[in-house]
Amino acid sequence: MQVLIDVGNTNVCIGICENNTITKTYRLITEVNKTADEYYVLIHNMVDIRQVEKVYIASVVPAITTLLIELFKKYYNIVPLTLQPGTKTGILLKTDNPKEVGADIICDAIGSKKYGDEVLVIDLGTAIKYIYVQNNILKGVIISPGVVISMNALVKNTALLPEIDIKVPKNVLGKNTFDCMASGVTYGVAAQVDGLIERIKKEVNNPNLVVVATGGLAELIVPICKDEIQIDHNLTLMGLKEIGDKNILNN
Repeated sequence: MQVLIDVGNTNVCIGICENNTITKTYRLITEVNKTADEYYVLIHNMVDIRQVEKVYIASVVPAITTLLIELFKKYYNIVPLTLQPGTKTGILLKTDNPKEVGADIICDAIGSKKYGDEVLVIDLGTAIKYIYVQNNILKGVIISPGVVISMNALVKNTALLPEIDIKVPKNVLGKNTFDCMASGVTYGVAAQVDGLIERIKKEVNNPNLVVVATGGLAELIVPICKDEIQIDHNLTLMGLKEIGDKNILNN
């Protein structure tokens, strides 16, 4: 069994991989104030200590990375492989500073290979990442505020707008505060996704560019987009698995 862990700013996503297939996934809230022991209490019921062979971690939250490494060393007697600068990935990062590229973006880029030689991945997480990959080269990325960030900013910076659960309202034009706010952060993001896909397709001169979405809010946003977008919930984790396997084999 391989344990694949994608640490984001909002959630820690854990995938259990057996025979090259992710059989189970779990999500924990990212909490930097927890101890390694507290994370163990959450994780040990998900991850059978007797079956774990390898642990791979991709993280954009260094404090959580440290806790997870401590946890797996202490309770599982395993040193996790963590994705960091210098890790062999098998993809060329054509960016001004490759060391700045987030681990999640690299995993998404690697995971996109199953969809062809030229793919746009849209990762709908805390931030929205648009990741353009061509011939195993990461050629460009867009990062914008995600749905939750937009909603939090709206509530924080206004006196009378309440906190609400994020759902897609029936109509774009709302007639009450809830629907007005929900429409803004769902249909608004969907319009952004459609608009940026159109601009990216034009910039790369490929009107038939394959588009794949992943991330916690893909199920919420993709159905209200106009473009044809495939959803792959495990794309990031499978990209991490490929990177981990590559490094294990090369060591």
